[in-house]
Amino acid sequence: MVKTLRCLATVVLLVLSSVGPGSAQEPPVHYLHQGIMPPGAIGAVQLQRGGPVAGYFQPVEIRALQGVRVSLSEGGAFAAAEPAPIRVGLLIGQVYRLRVTNIPLHEGEEVFPSIEVIDRLYAPRGQEVRFPIVIELTFDDILLALDNKFVTRVIYVEDPQSALPIREHGQEWFEAPPGKDPLALADALGRPVAILRLGARMPGRDTGPDPNFFFGCPPLVKFPPPAPPRVARPVAPRQPQPAPPQRELPGGPENRQG
Repeated sequence: MVKTLRCLATVVLLVLSSVGPGSAQEPPVHYLHQGIMPPGAIGAVQLQRGGPVAGYFQPVEIRALQGVRVSLSEGGAFAAAEPAPIRVGLLIGQVYRLRVTNIPLHEGEEVFPSIEVIDRLYAPRGQEVRFPIVIELTFDDILLALDNKFVTRVIYVEDPQSALPIREHGQEWFEAPPGKDPLALADALGRPVAILRLGARMPGRDTGPDPNFFFGCPPLVKFPPPAPPRVARPVAPRQPQPAPPQRELPGGPENRQG
């Protein structure tokens, strides 16, 4: 089960703690990094660790409110906007810039989140697109970004030994308390796989986006949009069937036995 942990940079102070021999009882961790590291730094270190992550396009599903449109950066510019949700394959260790438009109650305004995939999922072979990393652009986070707040979401896979075997409707999240590093918290709860950042930068009004704003426009793979959920057709109530007509005995009713 994939969950997210949100951190507001305006109220959270990230703390660096040392790891020494006396911390043998600490839970195992996957990362020795800080959530405050610049976009791309964590994924780059992950690639240096090796494993089946280099060159792998991890399927990602970007969700948002109905009507919201999302554009991905391609070839030094934003591609045509598409209604959410959309599915794409993103390289691990790269950073992708998005443009989010058609925001309800905020006509003409837009935000420019970034997505950094730092690990992959291990779906059954041939079914990778069926099990993407889900990244949800919530309305609350978009409003915070419009209000010049910086929001960091760490998406992580729950520990299979402690995850509840229930189906969730929507992506659950909780907020990191002040003084806690969201990446460290997510790492203690499971395995971090992606980082969503909102409110970091805006393109220049006069000059437009520069190459650094697009993080070099790394390649991506486009997948067909997810199929809408199947809605069960209402079943009409069964109408009572008329009783079969009674057969008359030969000779008329007067011959019936009482």
